[in-house]
Amino acid sequence: MADAPTSLVTVIQPRSPVSEAYRQLRTNIQFYSLDRPIQTLLITSASPEDGKSTTLANLAVTFAETGRSVVAVDCDLRRPSLHRLFNLANEGGLTTLIREERPLNDVLLSADVPHLRVLPSGPLPPNPSELLGSQRMERVVDALRGAAEIVLFDSPPTISVTDAAVLGAKMDGVLLVVSVGKTKRDHVTRAKRLLERVNAKVLGVVLNNVKFDGSLYRYYG
Repeated sequence: MADAPTSLVTVIQPRSPVSEAYRQLRTNIQFYSLDRPIQTLLITSASPEDGKSTTLANLAVTFAETGRSVVAVDCDLRRPSLHRLFNLANEGGLTTLIREERPLNDVLLSADVPHLRVLPSGPLPPNPSELLGSQRMERVVDALRGAAEIVLFDSPPTISVTDAAVLGAKMDGVLLVVSVGKTKRDHVTRAKRLLERVNAKVLGVVLNNVKFDGSLYRYYG
């Protein structure tokens, strides 16, 4: 990807320890889904600025590296960021599909990474939770299942608004992103409880901002 943002470490530094950590996360998800296929995966966080969107973008790249078709979907209809992470326009996207019921291929964008496409948020609506919980959204999810082997959905933080819980109930699994030294323990507990209340399958927690041992840098250098 030309001029990839620095947040896409899996593109600009594919041999770094951070990139390897994303590949390990991908492997863990694949092992988890041996008996329970995971095709749709929601990435959310307990609180704002925990790094959920960056985690999703890099995880999407690592899945695409395996040759599987991947779509990254921006369901954060309040503060979307996937279009910026992938240097894409956001003139049309998810909200366009929901409101106008247009063909999926009309708004799917190439991420300049083989096998990876992005569905931006589109114009921001006044009623995000209602749109995400609608029957039209269910039809969009079904269409995305038919368009890719892996579909990753970005959502707002779980305890801030109800969007993540609404989406989590529709997904095969949910990953909760936590920022070490920043996210409060009670926020994580509350977020997990809110997701489980709607029977969302929480696969695990992703720890962001963990310091690597210096020996790892020497090994992967």
